[in-house]
Amino acid sequence: MVKFGMGQSVPRTEDPRLLTGRGQYVSDVSFGDQAWGYAHRSPYAHAKILSIDTAAAEALPGVLAVYTYKDVAEAGLGVTKPHFPPRKRPSDGSPEYYTPHPGLASDKVYFVGDPVTFVVAETKEQAKDASELIEVNYEVLPSVTDTALATEPASPQLWDHFPNNISNHFAIGNAEAVEGAFNKAAHVVEQTFVINRISTNSMESRGCVGVYDPMEERYTLYSDTQTPHGARHALAEVFHVPETQIRIIARDIGGGFGLKDVHFPENRLCLLAAKNLGRPVKWVSERSEAIISDDHARDQVTEGALALDADGKFLAIRVKTACNMGAYITGGAAMVPTFMNLGCLAGVYTTPAIHVQVTCVFSNTQSTGPYRGAGRPEANYVLERLIDIAAGETGIDRIELRRRNTIPPEAMPFQTGLTYKYDSGEFNKNLDMALEAADYANYETRKADSASRNKLRGLGVIQMLEAAGGPMTEQGEIRFNPGGTVTVLVGTKGQGQGHETMYKILVSDMLGVEAEDIRLLDHDTDAVAHGGGTIGSRSAIVGGAPRRSGSRID
Repeated sequence: MVKFGMGQSVPRTEDPRLLTGRGQYVSDVSFGDQAWGYAHRSPYAHAKILSIDTAAAEALPGVLAVYTYKDVAEAGLGVTKPHFPPRKRPSDGSPEYYTPHPGLASDKVYFVGDPVTFVVAETKEQAKDASELIEVNYEVLPSVTDTALATEPASPQLWDHFPNNISNHFAIGNAEAVEGAFNKAAHVVEQTFVINRISTNSMESRGCVGVYDPMEERYTLYSDTQTPHGARHALAEVFHVPETQIRIIARDIGGGFGLKDVHFPENRLCLLAAKNLGRPVKWVSERSEAIISDDHARDQVTEGALALDADGKFLAIRVKTACNMGAYITGGAAMVPTFMNLGCLAGVYTTPAIHVQVTCVFSNTQSTGPYRGAGRPEANYVLERLIDIAAGETGIDRIELRRRNTIPPEAMPFQTGLTYKYDSGEFNKNLDMALEAADYANYETRKADSASRNKLRGLGVIQMLEAAGGPMTEQGEIRFNPGGTVTVLVGTKGQGQGHETMYKILVSDMLGVEAEDIRLLDHDTDAVAHGGGTIGSRSAIVGGAPRRSGSRID
């Protein structure tokens, strides 16, 4: 009898392997003749590169090559492209927001950590020693790192074709309706929210191993990417080859959270060096290196305003946000946090009119990109803080204020004031359940007890709405093996979420096959035909959602 079906409490089948040190991460990939790469990075946020002297580094024993931008250019490498093609400016037809990283800095560096050279040596230690011998002559330039100051006329300009450091600007919602609502409001609350920059710091730092087969003229990248097929497509563009000439192998991944895209320079540099040197080239980021080479996230300044009538009913929300994109907008999904969050500003409330303006700005900082929610947590924070501020200023209990404005079940389907139309939801019931679980009725007693012991106690209340799933199609294939076992091939990519167990539950439930007879394969683009990867909490929703038609599973 199958006991691995839907609704069963089962152990995660991947955990024994991972917890006993039998995982297969990038650091575990090793070839007998592999070399090591190491990036020499800029110590300045903004500077001209006047000269680069690599002679001493190249003379060091064990050093195989030192790459500069000249080598990248002579190899004819392209750049990674964004998922969302830039719009054209009406004035001159130039693209908005697109500033791809060239792989190695050419005439300028734009942030601390910008890679300037790439050393390849027999060992990692030799590569690091050689990197310290590289002499780069810089002319330091003024820099801007503060999001709020990026567009100031006095701030230094990063790119000539982006005046005032503005990469792009867009607006959504009904500005006229919002203005009218604010004009007639009995109460208006306003607040500026500074949402700080963060770094991912996943347990496994980024890394890759590049391999080139001269007989097939084919590149293989062992990587920790969250999107293997997206990585294949991007690198095919960089190397100007068909996707069939690129293979991505991404086995176990020690956390991704949106960080591990393939646009980072080290991936193409390892493949370039592998081709030139005729041997595998490995690079693994050290923790201190990661903080200045990984994409960061968040870094937004938002001016929010909420209009209410005399009874505390929400009339309108107005939001203006500046999103710090860093020095380059180069990642495939770099723009996602700037627009995927906007519908969440409606939350679970009946607010009839919402208008949002977003300005994306360049600064002399590391690029930003998706991270754990990709803009949605920021939107919920702004919305729920405005409600708490309104409760404090109007004297209406914060929970009561939320109840007065929450969409009731009988109003479904409900078109929100921005983007989303909800087909169902019992949001006040959710609130009741949360309050009961938190023992809210006895909170004041617990607070007084804490105070008597000279301790502070607080309680936050929010109704967070999360938009998840990801828009891409997904690949799933079930292969029936001669011995009666099953291989499941999927285009999503696990990073510790328990995908192996999840897919086994689905397949076991559908087919009646024992879990131990099911094998999951999600790591090799040569085996899996297509996939959108794992981003935006999409794997179980999209990759694990077969359509049933009678006895047939589509």
